[in-house]
Amino acid sequence: MQDPSIYIFSQLSGIYPKSEINYLIRIILHEVCGLSTTDIALRKFNDLSDTQLANIIEITSRLRNHEPIQYILGKAEFYDILLHVNPSVLIPRPETEELIDWILSEKKSFRHILDIGTGSGCIAIALAKNISKSEIDAWDISPEALEMANANAKNNNVRINFSKVDVLHDEIEYKTYDLIVSNPPYVAESEKQAMDSNVLDFEPHLALFVPDSDPLLFYRKIADIAIKLLISGGELFFEINRAKGSDIVSLFTQKGFADVQLRKDLSGNERMIKAVKR
Repeated sequence: MQDPSIYIFSQLSGIYPKSEINYLIRIILHEVCGLSTTDIALRKFNDLSDTQLANIIEITSRLRNHEPIQYILGKAEFYDILLHVNPSVLIPRPETEELIDWILSEKKSFRHILDIGTGSGCIAIALAKNISKSEIDAWDISPEALEMANANAKNNNVRINFSKVDVLHDEIEYKTYDLIVSNPPYVAESEKQAMDSNVLDFEPHLALFVPDSDPLLFYRKIADIAIKLLISGGELFFEINRAKGSDIVSLFTQKGFADVQLRKDLSGNERMIKAVKR
């Protein structure tokens, strides 16, 4: 293999868009070989070892099977934070970074924060890094996700109180918060057919899907939890299914929340919502 970039491109051509293949080439050659973008442009491939070449072939083969590069490498970047990820947690998305931006733009000293459905811990860790003197609790139903989130918190030198909680069935212990945030499951089962195989085949379904019969299941339940736990004037932030924005606004309004706001992401999709406890 004289030129691994040509090999990777030929193997992935027709499976990924050209721009994404070029991105994957840079990531693979940097991770496996320590090559910079300049090194790759100058074709500095002469000193690659047999082990490095074998790793390139293995990673490329897994990408041909649509496995996400983040799971292959075991890590993802989120809000300038490096997180370890595996198939027990969702891969952090850029839209969730926009949710963090919205929260931080409030410029409030949120002291007591709850993250429901923490997954990799990405939201809780980003908030801990950017809101000083905050005490953060983070819940998830999955022991494997909580193990990953706890490791990520330690690696990023933040302290977060992780707990295994099933918000649909567990009795919720009373504690007050001034901010609750959640990126809950919100993809309807009927939407599976439109999803990319790299998500459908590899990411945890427990964190993705809700029944068609009750697509607002988690929003309604977490709204009730927020009514119980948020202080007066406390804020609730959600990432949402872009097709359900008006329905969720109606839900929170009916539940008695004030200042219910729906916000679009950078792609123009309604993906975030905020509500305030009266």
